[in-house]
Amino acid sequence: MSRNPFTKKAPRVKGVSIYRPFVYGSLATPLPLPRPLGTPPDHTHRWTVFVRPTTPNFDITHWLRKVQFKLHETYSQSLRTVESPPFEVTETGWGEFEVGIKLFFVPEASEKPLSVYHQLKLHPYIGTDEEKDKVRRDGGEVGSKCYEEVCFNEPVEVFYEILTQGNGREKEKGKGKGKAKSLGARGGGGDKPTERSAEIPNDGKPYSHMMEAREIDRLTEAVKQVNSRLAEERAKLAEREKLLEELKKETASGLGR
Repeated sequence: MSRNPFTKKAPRVKGVSIYRPFVYGSLATPLPLPRPLGTPPDHTHRWTVFVRPTTPNFDITHWLRKVQFKLHETYSQSLRTVESPPFEVTETGWGEFEVGIKLFFVPEASEKPLSVYHQLKLHPYIGTDEEKDKVRRDGGEVGSKCYEEVCFNEPVEVFYEILTQGNGREKEKGKGKGKAKSLGARGGGGDKPTERSAEIPNDGKPYSHMMEAREIDRLTEAVKQVNSRLAEERAKLAEREKLLEELKKETASGLGR
């Protein structure tokens, strides 16, 4: 049996935590009518669940080795493993469910896999009724994405070297799949050696805590809208129950005469 040469006994860089960002989520679109050949008749959407870098041109394979997706048990081979980019699975279906996502790190990391969970979204839930109806009517794409940062706490020395070499890697265009070049300490291009940094790579279009706060604000507003609609429906229900009670009394009174 082969052994990982990068064991947990390898020297670690004490007092250092390095964060690396990624995005996970799903995209879904309604299937056209008639359904594509070979599609089950009850399937209504085509969807993709994924793990991606924060921007398309950025490479995360220097720390991410493979991704495992746990789909609903009704799918054949519900456990799907993707060992190279793009780290994603595309399927068709009719229902929403929770997808288990497990990230496996490169051998040099000597770290256990990281698990996250994503609720597959097929239908629009945020926005006004008119906006949601328009998405459904136009067959628009429904996206659900989450920003996350993996923390490598006191990484082993060899992995620290990988993580801090130019602070990241950017895919080189036209030089073969998977090739990468070093970036500057703040994400600048160039092939010259740059200062090592444990900072999160910034290639000009970073995700940030501010963006996360805006997303939380949008979700909070959506929850307010849902609560408002629930209050309206409860009021309507109470009115109907009151009317029903009055009708019952009138009926009972008429029968007693």
